[in-house]
Amino acid sequence: MTDEAPIIILIDDDSQLRFFSKEYLEAEGGYRVLTAGNGQEGWDLLSQVHPSLIVCDVMMPVMDGYEFVQKLRQNPRLRSVPLIFLSAKGDVSDRISGLNAGGDVYLVKPFEPEELLAQIRASLARLGLAAGAEPLGQLPDSYHTPTLTPTERRVLRLVAQGMTNQQVADELKVSRRTVESHVSNMLNKIGLSNRTELTRWAMNYLGI
Repeated sequence: MTDEAPIIILIDDDSQLRFFSKEYLEAEGGYRVLTAGNGQEGWDLLSQVHPSLIVCDVMMPVMDGYEFVQKLRQNPRLRSVPLIFLSAKGDVSDRISGLNAGGDVYLVKPFEPEELLAQIRASLARLGLAAGAEPLGQLPDSYHTPTLTPTERRVLRLVAQGMTNQQVADELKVSRRTVESHVSNMLNKIGLSNRTELTRWAMNYLGI
């Protein structure tokens, strides 16, 4: 691990999980890992560092994962940071709730450290931030500029402001399913994988 290593913030109220995950990710992944015991502690860390990725538990005291990700996605400086949710709740409805709230990946506990590392590597690789990679300047050529409909552009601007699909639906007075359809269409048009990449694309190419 070097000073140039990507910074990961790991937020979880389980001290053993924090300790062993930090040890593993630093030793096997080459990352610099900072830890916090709840969402508020994690938020306080964000005033000191700008992480490459955040791993965050859902159920925590003081500030839970959903409140944390809401603050994250509403902050212009931080809203494009990828976030992996950790949770003991593994029902489909729980996974959907986590992804709709603003998470990029939803990992169910208990999980193998190798699985967490693989998810982190995949998320950072999409942004060109894998350990040992050259710093990212411009987005890859594959992030092209498509033709968006007026409605898609309105949805995109609200998504880029950190709104959830439900908040966008309320603002535009349409159903959440309609918003999800527009988001999915834009991801396919541009060739992206998730809302965080879409937000980052909008900020870089549309000046949102």
